[in-house]
Amino acid sequence: MSARKIVLDCDPGHDDAIAIMLACASPEIELLGVTTVAGNVTLEHTTRNALRVLDLLGRADIPVAAGRDGPLIRKLSTAAVMHGESGLAGPLAFEPSRSQSHLTALQLIEEVLRQAGEPITLVATGPLTNIADVVRQLPEAHHLIAEIVIMGGAVELGNWTPAAEFNIWVDPDAAKIVFEAGIPLTMIGLEVTHQAWLSDAHADHLRGTGRAGQYVAELLDHFVKFHQDRFGWPGAPIHDAVTIAHLIDPTLVSTMAMNVQIETTSPLCIGRTVADRWSVTGLPPTAKVGLTIDRDRFVTLLLSAISHLA
Repeated sequence: MSARKIVLDCDPGHDDAIAIMLACASPEIELLGVTTVAGNVTLEHTTRNALRVLDLLGRADIPVAAGRDGPLIRKLSTAAVMHGESGLAGPLAFEPSRSQSHLTALQLIEEVLRQAGEPITLVATGPLTNIADVVRQLPEAHHLIAEIVIMGGAVELGNWTPAAEFNIWVDPDAAKIVFEAGIPLTMIGLEVTHQAWLSDAHADHLRGTGRAGQYVAELLDHFVKFHQDRFGWPGAPIHDAVTIAHLIDPTLVSTMAMNVQIETTSPLCIGRTVADRWSVTGLPPTAKVGLTIDRDRFVTLLLSAISHLA
């Protein structure tokens, strides 16, 4: 089978950085471009971080384009408390060797869609602001999108508020646009990603396996400690890498078709992905929603891929 052609829209972020690495390490994936959005940290930092990670991998051939610097309507709130002010707390920071593309995120996505020769999968691991722009501003190109795969949302409880997951909470208005677009959509939410964690032992396994492995180990030193101290968990969920793992091996994650609506106004529940698991509304499904993951196979896949990078 030919590789799945994707554009990764992200806000690196520790788990976004690992998602980029997994995409680059996997022959099943052809990463045609990386676009950045404000989310975990500001756009300046997320863009610099994407460039840094691709530099580390020797992949200056993959263009990086900056997108939106804040949500469509709300003011930007970041997760710097988790990821550090730079977004990649842990490893020693370095400046990227190149600048971002002169194209905007929207322009790069449009260019890739029109030039690829086949429908492209858009993978979004941050707030959906850039993807909402694609939905609204490129209606004539929707048929060129094979699928949108997002990390975001939850069927049950949230992680940033009791009701909402962080990516959707940051820009619920954008999420509403994307979920109502009618483009095939897969939602990889907290039910799945909270099972996809790595520990200190996994960091030690990667340490010394190469530059990429060492870098991920140092990312995990910070990320795992944060989750241990804040939540008492044994490790840190590598949320965003699950989207790529799902595309590499679709048998890893079990999904169910559901109607999913986004709450955009409630003070208590803004950003809530209201997932109708039991079809009580009778409304048609709008997304395939992840429910479980084969954690052992995910960890094996991820560690093997990172270990074999240079």
